[in-house]
Order: sequence, then C-alpha cells, then structure tokens
Amino acid sequence: MTTPDNIDSDKQQRILEYFKNQQNLPLALAAGFGAAIISAIVWAAVTVSTEYQIGWMAVGVGFLVGFAVRLGKGIDKIFSFTGALLALLGCILGNLFSLMGFVAKNEEMNVLSVIGILDYSKMPSLMVETSSPMDLLFYGLAVYGGYKYSLRSISAEDLSTAQQSVDLN
Repeated sequence: MTTPDNIDSDKQQRILEYFKNQQNLPLALAAGFGAAIISAIVWAAVTVSTEYQIGWMAVGVGFLVGFAVRLGKGIDKIFSFTGALLALLGCILGNLFSLMGFVAKNEEMNVLSVIGILDYSKMPSLMVETSSPMDLLFYGLAVYGGYKYSLRSISAEDLSTAQQSVDLN
C-alpha cells in the first residue's frame, strides 16, 4: 500500500492499522474455498461434457478464487498465500472431479455413486497418468492468479476514508 508522501510516518502507521483492522481471514478462507469448489465443479462439468480438458479453466479458477479471497479485505501476505493455495486446491479438485465424471459416464452411474465406490488411494497416480506438462503451466498461472488477486485493492476513496477516520481519532 502506498500513501501520499505528505503524510507523516505516524499517520501512515495509523492508516495501515485502520486497514489491518478491517481484514477478515475467516471470510477470505470461506469465500476462497467456496470459489475453489464451485470452479472445480464447473471445470469438471465442462471437461466431461466436451470430453476435452481446457487448460485455461485453471486460469479461471485462480482468478475466481483470488477475487473471492479479496472479500476478506486483506492487505497482509497471508491473504495472497491463501489465494494461491486455494487456487491450487481448486485445480486439483477440478481434475479429480473430472476423473469422477468420466468414471460415472463410462460406467453409466451417477457421480454420487462413484464418490462412494472410488478407490481414492489410486487417484494421485491416475491424475499423474492423465496429466501433461502443460497442466503444470496452467496450474502455475492459476496459483499466480490466486496469489495476485487476493489482496485488497485500496482506492483513493478508501484512503481518504481511512485518513478521515485517523484524523478523528
């Protein structure tokens, strides 16, 4: 966060504390986790219905998770790390849900039945077998998006409100 040069360091500290007091990590975690799950389900639905994995879906996961984590109004790095980790989780779940969808489709079962009978110990090796080196690129882009977009964007209006609040106290 940058502040105007004409603000003394004590006031800058109080403005920083103003924004830190607005942070809500539990909200960021809940929103980011929800976005990771929803985007993974959408990824799987698109992949199974088209029978083609679109790598750019991972970028969308990172973007959505990052903006969901931003709801926590974070300015600390923990919010960036949270966004990155949840974006990675969303990508992994997107691939996992896709595999479940393909099993359900091939065995003519519904996905909920597959969830109950699947041997999850074999899923990591199956996911490795069905992935390509390009997946790492898209996972990386997703993690970067989750990291980059998770921090609060402070507008001039936000800064003005913080300055007024600090001046009143």
